[in-house]
Amino acid sequence: MKASVTTRSVVLAAYIATIPAANLAVTHLGAVPVGFGYLAPAGVYMVGLALVLRDFSREAAGRLAVLGAIALGIVISYAMADPNLALASAVAFGVAELADFAVYEPLRQRGLLIAMVASNAVGILCDSLLFLKLAFDSLEFLPGQILGKVWMTVAAVAVLALLRRRRRAAA
Repeated sequence: MKASVTTRSVVLAAYIATIPAANLAVTHLGAVPVGFGYLAPAGVYMVGLALVLRDFSREAAGRLAVLGAIALGIVISYAMADPNLALASAVAFGVAELADFAVYEPLRQRGLLIAMVASNAVGILCDSLLFLKLAFDSLEFLPGQILGKVWMTVAAVAVLALLRRRRRAAA
């Protein structure tokens, strides 16, 4: 997908912003309910959004731009949030990104939605396990962490599907 410079900039800026926003939410808000009686660190929704924005960023700007966005988001996190959370986030985002590339790239030829759902499933699991273990030395919030990220992925995929349906109907 060829994207304009403005589109690339907006998508990358939104993606970059989710990284420190997630860490700040965890630092200042603690745990939040995500449904079905589960709790998760407050950054869970931002990270769920980040997983989707990462795929859009990849589409709009490419892999190298995504890796640069992760690096910039991490630097901003270190400046704004708890350094231990920023480090846990950096490792989790980095490993999840590598896993995402391994899944997303081969599946992209089958369609954006298929690639996004599959890569987000892998990213959700990698990011959740690593972040919780490194940040809290506990997997207590794992069910809530996964559920919160799944909510965001489902919402984003639903919006994308609706937009595509509208675009096809208008054509």
